[in-house]
Amino acid sequence: MSTELHLDYAAIKKQAEKYQKDIVKFLRDMVKIPGESAEEGNKIKRAKEEMEKLGFDKIDVDPMGNLLGYMGNGKKLIAFDGHIDTVAIGEKSNWKFDPYDGFETDTELGGRGTSDQEGGIASAVYGAKIMKDLGLLNDKYTVMVAVTVQEEDCDGLNWQYIINEDKIRPEFVVSTEPTDGGIYRGQRGRMEIRVEVKGLSSHGSAPERGDNAIYKMADIINDIRQLNNNGDTESTVIKGLVKMLDEKNNDQWKEASFIGRGTVTTSQIYFTSPSRCAVADSCAISLDRRMTCGETWESCLEEIRNLPAVKKYGDAVKVSMYNYDRPSYTGLSYPIEAYFPTWVIPEDSPVTKALLEVHHDMYGEKRQGPEQQIKMREERPLLDKWTFSTNGVSIMGRNNIPCIGYGPGAEAQAHAANEITWKTDLVRCAAFYAALPTVYTANNK
Repeated sequence: MSTELHLDYAAIKKQAEKYQKDIVKFLRDMVKIPGESAEEGNKIKRAKEEMEKLGFDKIDVDPMGNLLGYMGNGKKLIAFDGHIDTVAIGEKSNWKFDPYDGFETDTELGGRGTSDQEGGIASAVYGAKIMKDLGLLNDKYTVMVAVTVQEEDCDGLNWQYIINEDKIRPEFVVSTEPTDGGIYRGQRGRMEIRVEVKGLSSHGSAPERGDNAIYKMADIINDIRQLNNNGDTESTVIKGLVKMLDEKNNDQWKEASFIGRGTVTTSQIYFTSPSRCAVADSCAISLDRRMTCGETWESCLEEIRNLPAVKKYGDAVKVSMYNYDRPSYTGLSYPIEAYFPTWVIPEDSPVTKALLEVHHDMYGEKRQGPEQQIKMREERPLLDKWTFSTNGVSIMGRNNIPCIGYGPGAEAQAHAANEITWKTDLVRCAAFYAALPTVYTANNK
């Protein structure tokens, strides 16, 4: 499996261990700065200071506010992506410690953003530094660490801007989102759908004079529930989304089986009514639609439009996709549809093979991790996929740039109270990142 280059993995690991305290301090500094989507300016400033301190060869902040740091000046551009924005802390009483002050033990770090996903940024920045320290940079590749914004609000928007406006198109991108010690080669897509129903108001004492939009929506919601829950037998009027795992319905059924079936759920409901003593004259719902391979935004919208209840109410129903246009912290608005495509990088891709080779040569065939996580991790396949969505929806889903995941921390820690990560993950990922470009370019000349 190994290439014939003589890469000193022991030296790379040793250098990563040497930087543990620096990686930890950098991560703790980022955690201490609140920065939800569109409010990341101060976090970006701190990350830029770290790149400057470590001697990155070129550092840019683009008009959207994404921080792009470069090491080397070789031919192939290899990128590492990490989003610096976090979700809110939620109910503070659920936290056992201050989510922005965090905590540190001999093995763990706590705080909002430690796993999701500023730990990945810290490891990637120091991975690039290790490349420079050990003379791994050459004329074959340049490394870019992309510290991106607004992912939690609109995953992939940042890379739409980087690719289409900054005109940057890497050879491939490593997402540093948390992977529990695994290598992740894809995820389900998602989209945000809105269903609106018109009614006619009347006095609540005579509901027969009106046309209750909430009742119409109740029928539609029941159909949506069946779409998610039903099987796909011929006797089922509404065939469930599980149908996409059958080769007779989907020529991408094999990858769909790997990535998981699609789902749909009603996530929000709204209505209008003249008063509490009146018939509702409109109702709207939001749907969270997760998509598997073989599904598109067009097919998902048509699926809702063809539900029996939607067809029954005809022109009174409107099915559409949400848009996102919130300005970034720099004030720039970059409107986009709320559509985040499914993506899967092939198991035999040169990128996948390179990551597997590095892992084999550095750490063996099983996932690595801290003592309290290792049993759970080792029981899972090394090559796997995310449950949640990442910037890969744009990198590979929209733009067909190979994307793959390997990052410190745990997927289950994302958006959770009492979020933590582990020092051993941070150091291991920094070493892994430092070795990867040399292995990839040696195998793909």
